[in-house]
Order: sequence, then C-alpha cells, then structure tokens
Amino acid sequence: MNTDNRYHWPHKDLLDVTQLSRADTLHLLDLAASFQEINSRPVKKVPTLKGKTVVLFFVENSTRTKTSFDVAGKRLSADTFALGKSGSSLNKGESLKDTALTLQAMSPDVIVMRHSSSGAARYVADLLPCGVVNGGDGWHAHPTQALLDCFSLREAWKNSFEGRTLLILGDIAHSRVARSNIHLLTSLGVRIRVCAPRTLLPAGVDRWPVEVYTDLRQAVRDVDAVMCLRLQLERQQAGLLPDLAEYSRRFCLGLEHMALARPGAGVLHPGPMNRGLEISDDMADAPASLVLDQVAAGVATRMAVLYLLATRNDGGRA
Repeated sequence: MNTDNRYHWPHKDLLDVTQLSRADTLHLLDLAASFQEINSRPVKKVPTLKGKTVVLFFVENSTRTKTSFDVAGKRLSADTFALGKSGSSLNKGESLKDTALTLQAMSPDVIVMRHSSSGAARYVADLLPCGVVNGGDGWHAHPTQALLDCFSLREAWKNSFEGRTLLILGDIAHSRVARSNIHLLTSLGVRIRVCAPRTLLPAGVDRWPVEVYTDLRQAVRDVDAVMCLRLQLERQQAGLLPDLAEYSRRFCLGLEHMALARPGAGVLHPGPMNRGLEISDDMADAPASLVLDQVAAGVATRMAVLYLLATRNDGGRA
C-alpha cells in the first residue's frame, strides 16, 4: 500500500466533487488503487485507522453506500457505528443540529451522512469539527459515487480520460449521481452526453457542459461508455412519464444499442437496477457490464476518503 506523505490533503470534509481540484481527484484515485490491492489479499485488513471512529449517519435509506462505507472502515481497522433515522432521536422530533451535536460529543473522527434534504451534509459539516462525508443529499450531490465511477472508468480506459465520451442515460433531472459525475468527469477532460425524455431533463440543461439527446440510438453512437441511472418509479406516478412500457421501449439499454458504441465500451449503473426498464437482462449480465467492478471500486474509493479525512491532522500522514 502506498500513501504519499508529501501530499497535503486540504479538505476537512468531502461534501461535493466541486471542491476537488484535478490534483486532489488524481491523488485520491491513486490512493484508492493502493487500497484496491488490500481488497485482493487473503486477509483484507490493515491497521491504518486503528483507534479511529467512523459514524454512519443515514437518515435516508441506503444499502450499497452504507454497507460500502462500513466495509471500508472495518478494512482499515476503524470502529464503525451505524445510526439511521428510525433508531435516532430525529424520529422523536429532535432537530438535526441537536442530533449532530450529540454525535460530536462522542468524539468521532469522521461522520458519513446521507439525508433527503440538499445541503444537509454541509449544514452539519459547518457545525462540527470532525470530518463529514456527504453520502448523498437530495438531488444535489453524491461525491463518493462519482469518485468510484471515475475510478472504474479509469481502469477500463487505462488511465486515459482526455478525448473519451460518456453517455449518461435516464432520469437526469432528479439524479445527484448525474450532477456529481458530470462535474467530476468534465474536469478530467471527458465529453458528456445525456439522454432522457424531455420530462426527465432538468431545467437549464442546455447551459450544462453536456450534449443533450432524446433519441437513444443517436446518443449511444461512438461513445466510450454508458452510465444508466435508476428510474425512480415514483416519477411515473407524478405524471412525468406516459407509462413504463413506453419508457422501456425507448430508453432501455440493450445489446443492440451497445453495438453502436465504440468497441470495448463499458456499461455502468449505480444500482439498484430495474432490469427490463433501464437496462435489459442481457446487457446487465454482458461482459461489457462494469457494475460489479463499481462495487469493488466503491470499497477502495471510500477507504481512500476515510483515510484522507481521518488522518488529515495526524502530523501530515495523508
């Protein structure tokens, strides 16, 4: 494992990829690659964060992100404790501020937080002296998902971002994953296309640094990778789609679409997948699918994030 003692990590918190410089991003990805090697060992544990405490404060439901952070912390030998809304005083009417101050009184080194309200993680980070990681806030941001997607693409593209083209397909308007990925990947030189029904494109998307498509066959032509987004089924009830069958017919990614992409193009999905709706069964299980690579990348990337935040004040170890 290689941790570069010469690099000074400048951030107390990780709230959004917009705070990261290109150098920050590349350092974090290099560090994640070192931790990826640990995850391939027979004994997948190192004492790097022994004595450190990580609190997983998930007010909004999560399986993948919460479990990934829990595994990441444990593999670095940190003590991890999980708290959800149903098990916290928030469910009894306590304010977010008082809950956060109560957690801080227990002297955690890092709090990983997911909340349905955009800006909640920043509010807590401004309040507390410990490191805070945004595990997803409303439609706003999901920085570690973007970082793990970036890590997966860097491996698939053999460390080359410049000149690559990524298509993000699905519910762009309500996706914090899309927003974080668009910012992070464009900062590394990737060209981004988005494809969705007009009702699932955000207001002002024409001013985003993306090419906008509503026809999947046109959008997928000559891209280097496709990222499918989960279709939130509650949107269908809100009247933003005529029906799910029509959405599937026009926007479900299949093998026939990937035949139009560049040779070797991969497919990503943040999960959970709605098979047959956003992505076909054949496509989800095809060799081009990078979904399980993303899961592995998630643990390594989150190990890097926890390490950088938990050791930032330990005599320059990071």
